[in-house]
Amino acid sequence: MENKEYSNREITIKWQPKKCEHAAVCVGTLPEVYNPKASPWIKIENATTEELKAQISKCSSGALSYSEKK
Repeated sequence: MENKEYSNREITIKWQPKKCEHAAVCVGTLPEVYNPKASPWIKIENATTEELKAQISKCSSGALSYSEKK
């Protein structure tokens, strides 16, 4: 599976599926953003940038990361 990126005006979230441990911390923390049954499974527009950054910092595998736009 290929890496995917999801962007808004402030950040880009990168998901690396090969690193994902499926611990579901993302789904448990922000279910309105992360829905593995939906396509796309990440709906970045459903949370603030600060909420997204806080959740991504809890990703134990490092499969989720982000970069801020300048």
